[in-house]
Amino acid sequence: MADIVDGKQVAASVIDAVKTATAALEKDTGVKTGLAVVIVGDDPASHTYVGAKGRMAKECGFNSIQHTLPAETTQGELAKLVQSLNEDAAIHGILVQLPLPKHLNAEAIIQSIRPDKDVDGLHVVNAGKLATGDLATGLISCTPAGAMLLVRRIHGEDLSGLNAVVIGRSNLFGKPMAQLLLSANATVTTAHSKTKDLAAVARGADILVAAVGRPEMVKADWVKPGATVIDVGINRIAAPERGEGKSRLVGDVAFAEAAEVAAAITPVPGGVGPMTIAMLMANTVIAAYRAAGKQPPKF
Repeated sequence: MADIVDGKQVAASVIDAVKTATAALEKDTGVKTGLAVVIVGDDPASHTYVGAKGRMAKECGFNSIQHTLPAETTQGELAKLVQSLNEDAAIHGILVQLPLPKHLNAEAIIQSIRPDKDVDGLHVVNAGKLATGDLATGLISCTPAGAMLLVRRIHGEDLSGLNAVVIGRSNLFGKPMAQLLLSANATVTTAHSKTKDLAAVARGADILVAAVGRPEMVKADWVKPGATVIDVGINRIAAPERGEGKSRLVGDVAFAEAAEVAAAITPVPGGVGPMTIAMLMANTVIAAYRAAGKQPPKF
């Protein structure tokens, strides 16, 4: 059986490091790390996420501010709020919770956030820095950064000689994950829905990362014996065995069967998920250190 990678435990260690770094910055410079979260509308899942982020920010010692806007907020009103946060020296990180209501242009809003305050790591400047191998001055998208930290805990900093396959090519995850693996000297294949014989490509991976949003798509015979499997999928499926109308969360990997082949595997839930919020906190304190002209900590 594979080692089950405990994302909660690794995330907790990141949060401890963030708390230490936050307190040290405030003690040395008087700067209190500031995070502003903007949420538009009343999507229940978004409110749950934002609530969790706000609680974690406070736990880390941040000045955490939430702007809750009505669903009918206009593009101009939202853009004006982002601009005011860009100009606010006490705010080091700006997070606009996605998805936005359909009438709003999310991409325009994300690109209007100052790159040095873009703690989600979605601005083209931050994506470009990552793509050109500059991991030192940008902010890296939280979920790939968290997944990469789990990979490093297993394999160390240098992935030379290892084949990595990322299934999924989204701007949110697949592309930045491939760049991070490449920066660590892995040989990287980005696979996707148009890849011919996807199972055979996946079987060549020493590190297999699944981020396609299809429940339990990756079967045991897709996994090379002894591989590390990082499951980024979060899918809710019906679970009649738990009672009528019940559901459960599963990843993109058929966990039980893949765990019998892999050497290490992340569970869903409790794997990559907790890492995302931890890396958001890490990005925010990194941004605060840079704003204060200090060398940020490495997570």
